[in-house]
Amino acid sequence: MRATLMMAAACLVTLTPITHAQDSRREQVRETRENRMDQRIAKEVRHELVMLPYYGVFDNLAFRVEGDQVHLLGQVTRPTLKTDAEKVVRGIEGVRNVVNEIEVLPLSPNDDRVRRAAYRAIYGTTGLDRYGLQAVPPIHIIVKNGNVSLEGVVANEMDRNLAGIKAKGVRGAFAVTNNLRVEGKESN
Repeated sequence: MRATLMMAAACLVTLTPITHAQDSRREQVRETRENRMDQRIAKEVRHELVMLPYYGVFDNLAFRVEGDQVHLLGQVTRPTLKTDAEKVVRGIEGVRNVVNEIEVLPLSPNDDRVRRAAYRAIYGTTGLDRYGLQAVPPIHIIVKNGNVSLEGVVANEMDRNLAGIKAKGVRGAFAVTNNLRVEGKESN
């Protein structure tokens, strides 16, 4: 009897590391599967948002994927764009919940004038004009109460700085925040 108990105890000791290794491997497989799912959902969310018919240069849509939940962020000039963004994201397979934190910018004739002037200043500049040729231009101009924020991605630091300088030169803009990111660089 005593020999049997010792043998059973020895078996348990030797099986424990294998069980931990299996648990660790299962956890890695699960995390990899979840990561792939998050990447697929993120890719589809980005595609759906970019394809919205009224999404333009004066809107900024962003998102964060957390498992089967998507947080929509950013600013838009039209309330319908906010609801349309939520609708298309809800239709993506694997998305269970959408938290819509998109801000609708206030209506303001002065903000509209600043938007148009900033657009002309940035996209009318030699070197930056190439960005205006894309279906959805990558430099987004967000104006709220006279404050300008540049969002998006540019090819190099020079383009980032040039866009910021041009936006600062817009008459009627109270402040300019340059949040443009350089393609390929990690954001801080």
